[in-house]
Amino acid sequence: MIPGDAETLKKRERADVVRKRLGELYPDPPIPLHHRDPFTLLVAVILSAQCTDKKVNEITPALFNAASTPEMMQQLGEPRILEIIRPLGLSKQKAKNLAAMSAMIVEEFGGQVPRNFADLESLPGVGHKTASVVMAQAFGIPAFPVDTHIHRLAQRWGLSSGKNVGQTEADLKRLFPEELWNKLHLQIIFYGRECCTARGCDGTRCNLCQELYPNRKKPVVCRKP
Repeated sequence: MIPGDAETLKKRERADVVRKRLGELYPDPPIPLHHRDPFTLLVAVILSAQCTDKKVNEITPALFNAASTPEMMQQLGEPRILEIIRPLGLSKQKAKNLAAMSAMIVEEFGGQVPRNFADLESLPGVGHKTASVVMAQAFGIPAFPVDTHIHRLAQRWGLSSGKNVGQTEADLKRLFPEELWNKLHLQIIFYGRECCTARGCDGTRCNLCQELYPNRKKPVVCRKP
């Protein structure tokens, strides 16, 4: 056996346990952000930066009633967008991005949200994680968006070193079948919010951490994204 094979096997065994347990707990996980179509999902994901999904879902009904298409958002304009989303963190920058993003979708993409990473990530305010969410949840194209919950749990479960978000994404994509990525990233998010929370578990307390590492005594110090 070449060096590293045993550890890789252990990782895959842990990954199988994670997949099975999360499938039992969350067989059909819903998309947390309320939306109507790819554009409104894109807007909601942009708004969710440094905000809870709950808070975003409180704000988006008024925003989508005022503007639910790129054309309407462009016409609504940055000042009015800001007025509606002001309760959210980073509201000024988000309003600026939403106005510019909507204009770009109208002018360069025929009013349709792009269905590929390169074009999505060219939009103002859209990074790789946001693009991944839209690709997975709006278009059903396999992606593995990594948020703070997934980054934390991947380290606690020994599935990634957590060197950075990009490394965590690459590690998880290697460990899990592509056809599971879209559902699995939601399942991990829900487990991270409900069971293996940032403060409620330290890698030794929740059921899944205990099953994966029954002899672990010391808390896991996670690298932040």
